[in-house]
Amino acid sequence: MSKIHPSAVVDKDAEIAENVQIGPYAIIEKGVKIGERTTIASHAVVAEGASIGKNCRIFSGAVIATVPQDLKFGNEKTFVEIGDNTTIREYATVNRATTHSYYTRVGSNCLLMAYSHIAHDCQIGNNVVIANAVNMGGHVIIADNVGIGGLTAIHQFVKIGEQCFVGGGLRVNKDIPPFVLAMGEPITFGGLNAIGLKRRGFSDTTLQVLKHAYKIIYRSGLTTGQALKKIEEQSDSIPEIETIVSFIRESERGIIR
Repeated sequence: MSKIHPSAVVDKDAEIAENVQIGPYAIIEKGVKIGERTTIASHAVVAEGASIGKNCRIFSGAVIATVPQDLKFGNEKTFVEIGDNTTIREYATVNRATTHSYYTRVGSNCLLMAYSHIAHDCQIGNNVVIANAVNMGGHVIIADNVGIGGLTAIHQFVKIGEQCFVGGGLRVNKDIPPFVLAMGEPITFGGLNAIGLKRRGFSDTTLQVLKHAYKIIYRSGLTTGQALKKIEEQSDSIPEIETIVSFIRESERGIIR
């Protein structure tokens, strides 16, 4: 049975699953869907268009699925999806999408720390940690198992590949390829995210192959196209190499240097 505080404002058309807790003065608008065992703390706002997964924790003052900060938006029907087991801390904001993609998504097992902002049409993967006061423009894509340090600003349409770690207080204006550390001002390639990859079970052999690939990309003096061709010729054909090559070839903003 769900536990809803008497002062909470919950629309009759909201879909509240079993064992949900909704705290004082929280607002749940019509059409919202909240999964089992999710907790909504005091003064949080979950607006129309939101779908929240199971076992999520939404802390005080967080605001989910309000309209995008896009002057072209015409109040079209768009959405926010939050996966299971995700935590959204105090005063974090997740905006609804525009008609560009119709959905802003945050995956499962994510942590959005206090005051972080997920803008319209962003697509955040699973097991992503967004630290305090990270702010991103619209249409940002972040793959699985990524960490973003606090106070970092991410330009609209930037893509961040899987298993990356991005330092704090940075300005991300280019795509960040998979498996790397990003650091410095202006932001640059800081090596392989070796510690994070080892923690997730990557073998020493795989790490050596990835290091060799990035040495070709960043240290050989070749153009990006030449480097990718050389990687395909010289590196072991493992899925991680294919991921790197595909990511860079599909990059529209170009990758960090």
